[in-house]
Amino acid sequence: MSVPSTNLSPAERVCLALDFSDRSEILAAARRFGPRVGWLKIGLEAFVSEGPGLVAEVARHARVFLDLKFHDIPSTVARAVAAAGRSGASMINVHALGGRAMLRAAREALAEPGAPMLVAVTLLTSIDAAALADLPIAGHPEGIARRLAVLARECGTNGVVCSPIDLPAVRGACGPEFLTVVPGIRPAGAQPLDQKRHASPAAALAAGADILVVGRPITAAEDPDAALVALLEEIESALGGA
Repeated sequence: MSVPSTNLSPAERVCLALDFSDRSEILAAARRFGPRVGWLKIGLEAFVSEGPGLVAEVARHARVFLDLKFHDIPSTVARAVAAAGRSGASMINVHALGGRAMLRAAREALAEPGAPMLVAVTLLTSIDAAALADLPIAGHPEGIARRLAVLARECGTNGVVCSPIDLPAVRGACGPEFLTVVPGIRPAGAQPLDQKRHASPAAALAAGADILVVGRPITAAEDPDAALVALLEEIESALGGA
């Protein structure tokens, strides 16, 4: 399965994060927003609370990005990715820091026609230069993200999950056809919260983002429907009214 990086409508570029733990709340949000966005994201909180059966239920309303960020030895990740691929998700992610053998094992586990897309997380948007100083990883965030994106591409992934700040480096190294799924999106007036490396939808799109992952600025807004409309209008304006 693939998603073209061009000619996507504003709605197709939005991945709404359903970061809740209650099944009824998750499904209500899926019914409410699924018809108006391209993707719905199920993350660790929802998956741990409700299990893999939830994925198929949410997938009735929009394509599902199953955001579990697998990171383990290659054989374990391969089996986990294969199981996730049977859940009804259309896109699954792993951590690029798991290394070449793990990335290749994950790719091979999704080799069948019609399998979900595989994207690799470079660096979390909560990791900035100060946070890196605590870790045994040398370099600047953008440079590390670029190197991990190149590794992911070499291992056959469909794309990466990366900060909007890292997009120029990733696009420069991996080209325009490599899918970029971009969290840390903060529409006009939204608070950064725990996202340290974030950007507006317009800035992210200008830097080469394909899919924008947005959660709390919509789901926790005083008027979530109006917030989604405003986001889609902001994206449309950034795309030149496409």
